[in-house]
Amino acid sequence: MALANLTSSPKFLLLGLMDSPDTHPLLFLLFLSIYLLNALGNLSMVVVVRSDRALQSPMYYFLGHLSLVDVCFTTVTVPRLLASLLHPGQAVSFPGCFAQLYFFVALGITESYLLAAMSHDRAVAVCRPLHYAAVMTPWRCTGLVAASWALSHLHSLLHTLLISALSYPRSSLVRHFFCDMPVLLNLATSDTSAPEAAIFSEGLAVVLTPLLLVSLSYGRIFLAVLRMRSAGSRRRAFSTCGAHLVVVSLFFGSVLSVYFRPSSAYSARYSRLASVVYAVVTPTLNPFIYSLRNKEVKGALKRGLRWRAASQEV
Repeated sequence: MALANLTSSPKFLLLGLMDSPDTHPLLFLLFLSIYLLNALGNLSMVVVVRSDRALQSPMYYFLGHLSLVDVCFTTVTVPRLLASLLHPGQAVSFPGCFAQLYFFVALGITESYLLAAMSHDRAVAVCRPLHYAAVMTPWRCTGLVAASWALSHLHSLLHTLLISALSYPRSSLVRHFFCDMPVLLNLATSDTSAPEAAIFSEGLAVVLTPLLLVSLSYGRIFLAVLRMRSAGSRRRAFSTCGAHLVVVSLFFGSVLSVYFRPSSAYSARYSRLASVVYAVVTPTLNPFIYSLRNKEVKGALKRGLRWRAASQEV
């Protein structure tokens, strides 16, 4: 059935963010601005981390990969969202739909594991500062990033194969702005109990693992901060960790609320709203929350701008 789905002519019709057939130019401008801000912030981080020697620590190594994932993550969904706001009812072929699903899931899971790696890095820096260089070696950092990418793509491949094996109507209206797992499970005409159980159990383990690692890391950080004697140091640490936890809570909270409930409880309106949070808003906030508030990153950006201005004068 998977081969039939991928080679047949029927297409999904994406209704977009709204159910109405009207165009929404103001929403188009809003999401276009968010997408451009996302691309500017995240690509700036990638370039700065790669080019500035002062940002060669493990923390910025993870941030560079997170920024790359974020800009790719939004690029998988936002361009089609923008098109649907001006031209509702975008037709998507079966291969195109399943390809979008594959990359969306893979990049989303990669982000969750990178967030876990970053929280572990911060926990080691705060709780074991004297052993930081020995623990967070370049090889270990590379291994964490490689494992994040590999595990997420294997996970995504399994889910995509399970969902593509289901039967679908020849013409399906999708009340969403991209091809997502709950949407496709809700549209399937064949029995979804087996793939839904597999997706729920395996997916829950894959998503809860980084969430548990993040929780343990920040728990260690809070305990270490509470033992600090300086009130100013505690305030700065709690301020930084609090901002990080807001982003982590938005990402994991919206993901869990969408993907880990039975298909009978599926709500198209809620799914679209939650998807905007973790697929558009959170990746846009990440470079500002994690990076642009950092003095070292600001210094690197200023050095880059001065170098560019000097090269233009020459």
